[in-house]
Amino acid sequence: MLRRLVIVLVLVCPWAMAAPKSYIIDADNTAIRLSWHAFGGILSWATFSGVTGAVTLNPENDVDDHIHVTIPVATLVASNKLLTWQLKSDMFFESERYPTIEFISSRVVAQGDGRFRVFGTLTVRNIARPVILEAVVKDPHAQALTLDATTAISRAAYGMDKFALVVDDRIAIAIAIQTNDVPSS
Repeated sequence: MLRRLVIVLVLVCPWAMAAPKSYIIDADNTAIRLSWHAFGGILSWATFSGVTGAVTLNPENDVDDHIHVTIPVATLVASNKLLTWQLKSDMFFESERYPTIEFISSRVVAQGDGRFRVFGTLTVRNIARPVILEAVVKDPHAQALTLDATTAISRAAYGMDKFALVVDDRIAIAIAIQTNDVPSS
């Protein structure tokens, strides 16, 4: 009897099922950090700010999960002024020609304990390549969403192969996303 009641509720009352929650990324509290080794092991870094986008998560059905992030290249700041200029120039990101970097997820797979594997496409300099992010959601029951993710890419895959003899091809990416306090849905 109870089983039939639950089935009827699910069929008749779609609101009884959990709905996806959509969050707007808080541009002031979200950052992306790139790091790589150069000149035989010296760690170099750069950060992006002003990140915008949205995150949608459905605890009942990960098919509804979606992440879309837009990164303004003009906000790039590196460990020194010369490196900042080089990275924004046509040697690397070409910020004037390609003002944004974009990530769009194609699938978000829950791994348990707030861990997710995020499959998607990263577009840099109008070159789109698949990437996989390893993500952790801190306190999934909080009003604001805090998500940390990491991945690594080949800079040559995006046409940024200058100084290949002295700068590693592998770029580590660390993403710290904070959303607004109230879900947008």
